[in-house]
Amino acid sequence: MTAEELKKMIAAGLACDELTVEGDGRHWYATIVSSEFEGKRAIARHQRVYATLGNKMKTDEVHALSMKTFTPAEWANETN
Repeated sequence: MTAEELKKMIAAGLACDELTVEGDGRHWYATIVSSEFEGKRAIARHQRVYATLGNKMKTDEVHALSMKTFTPAEWANETN
């Protein structure tokens, strides 16, 4: 699995305003900005992202994914 492949999987299942993925092939770090996160707590946001990966976490194709999730408004505050 490459960063680009993982990024495409997330983007295919979740409308993202911003999406970056970095990692070493086993441990991944993602920053994800999506309006779908509006009104959701962190755990629900993470579950939504995990849903885009299907069984990839269970089969260990994606061993670990650490993420920061933001709504567009939160991201605007974070980057200004």
